[in-house]
Amino acid sequence: MSAFLFAATAVLWGSSAIVTGHQAISGAPEVSVGYRMALVSLVMFAWSMARGEKIGLRQIDRPWVALQGVLFFGLAFITFYHSTTLITSGISALILSTSSLFAAVVGWLFLSAPVTLRMVFGIMSGIAGLAVIALPQLLVLSSNTQTLAGVALALAAAACTGCGTVVAMRNQHAGIPISVLISWAALCGAAFSFALALFGDMSFRVDVSPTYLAGLAYLAIMASCVTFFMYFSLVQRIGPASASYTLALVPVVALLLSALFENLTIDLYVLAGGIAVLIGNILVLSAPGKQRAPVKAAQGKGKPT
Repeated sequence: MSAFLFAATAVLWGSSAIVTGHQAISGAPEVSVGYRMALVSLVMFAWSMARGEKIGLRQIDRPWVALQGVLFFGLAFITFYHSTTLITSGISALILSTSSLFAAVVGWLFLSAPVTLRMVFGIMSGIAGLAVIALPQLLVLSSNTQTLAGVALALAAAACTGCGTVVAMRNQHAGIPISVLISWAALCGAAFSFALALFGDMSFRVDVSPTYLAGLAYLAIMASCVTFFMYFSLVQRIGPASASYTLALVPVVALLLSALFENLTIDLYVLAGGIAVLIGNILVLSAPGKQRAPVKAAQGKGKPT
């Protein structure tokens, strides 16, 4: 089941790259992210209530859920959207894949989540493979202000994603159902995004063409509701560092789809990098599952760690 969640999460997020790029240039990223997360929250609240789950949060959990919303559903998406307007989406996705390193370090520091040597080798192999895939693009990048800003924003997105993943694990330790957690966290992310847009005096108008609205619906339902549910289920099963590694596969999926639908040539760089990523994937998934027990124990007690 973990392998299915891992693959499906990577495929859905990877397939959303082209749509995300269109959304980023069709209006202020803060506003697009706000609408996206508001729709995510609405759908997940409806899903939670339909399943009869209690949507209330304990007072002690509210700040942590809000923090997850700001980091993962707000800042991470806003900075990534902005980065795709400055550098290519492939480079942005490559940098975003380093979120697994942030998640591993932060999880180790604050949750005592074990990071095995095999996991480290797997993560490094995946990142190295992505570097090989992106090497032709990296060689032609000029060190101008726009490029440096794009790289910095993508790194910020990676840091926020990794930290948000660890906060999500803490919230799941507290026994908050995944759908309820996503509902509230996405709402906080939407509120944060809209607040940034308001204080930045940005227009809340967006492109209302069928293409934009269809893209928004796809990103909110398939690439958000469905994928977030699978992603945080994966966090619960294999831990934050391994779960964040799904992001390392996102640019690979995007490249494969480009080969199928955009006539991208699969050259030696793509082939060698893809093999390295697959090896890293195997190493991470085969690492000892020592991260699962604390989650189950915590859920049984219904208390935060």
